[in-house]
Amino acid sequence: MDRIAQYHLPGLFEFYELYRVFLPLYCTHRDWFYPWCDIASLYGSPADCLWGGGRVGGGDVRPQDALALAQEYGISARLTFSNSLLQPEHLADPTCNKLCRLFAACDTPQSGVIVHSELLLDYLKRPYPSFYFVSSTTKVLTEFSQLAQETAREDFRYVVPDFRLNKAFDRLATLPQDQRDKLEFLCNECCWVGCRDRKVCYEAVSRRNLGMDTPEHRCTAPDAAQGYRFSRAMESPSFISIEDILTRYLPQGFTNFKIEGRGLGSAIVLEFLLYYLTKPEYQLRVREEIYLDSMLDLF
Repeated sequence: MDRIAQYHLPGLFEFYELYRVFLPLYCTHRDWFYPWCDIASLYGSPADCLWGGGRVGGGDVRPQDALALAQEYGISARLTFSNSLLQPEHLADPTCNKLCRLFAACDTPQSGVIVHSELLLDYLKRPYPSFYFVSSTTKVLTEFSQLAQETAREDFRYVVPDFRLNKAFDRLATLPQDQRDKLEFLCNECCWVGCRDRKVCYEAVSRRNLGMDTPEHRCTAPDAAQGYRFSRAMESPSFISIEDILTRYLPQGFTNFKIEGRGLGSAIVLEFLLYYLTKPEYQLRVREEIYLDSMLDLF
């Protein structure tokens, strides 16, 4: 197969210490990892980032260091600016603009921005023309016609569909190849497929990042109290397994896959890296290399 699965991984800022150990392993011991996949980008936003959304950002690493790590390994760095409730007065935020100036100055590889707000998209295109843009899954485009319209837009290099459209193969097959190239499927979403509050949940995060005094959204989905469980995500009808990638998505011309994980712990993110990228016979070796480095706190 000549198509390569391109993974977009979480925690550009939050999981800097994990990637600082994992990426050298990935490059030095490439035979430990599947040959049919590669790492295309790392995405995230710093803690308390006004333009942030989807999940609350985090990580104490300096943005310069996070960007430098991605650049060192030829991986695109993406800023997650998917706040859906931005107003014109928010566009002048000095912290977010400083981040944009830093990331826009690096063009090899090109940096990107994940956006929800049309207001922010229009603003960023003017002072930061070097960015590429990703349409955020926080838009919750559950109708296929909405998704098709979004992928047809020239504004976006990638579009992340709502996870409930992951297996709509009969409709996905109607898209021309240039639109298939844009789709970036969310593989490991744990959210209940019957959830009707997803947009409300994202808006609650947007309000929090804007500093609004608002009650925290309480998820009412079954088993919500357990928090994220990779095992439960695997049982979801929307879950995209490595077998799905190899036998369904790549043969049909879909090559971009997003791994959820911001706001989780580095231990579970490591499990994602093991499952999606690492050959089974080398998974223990990767664990040992990372654990023996003593940087990963399990408790």
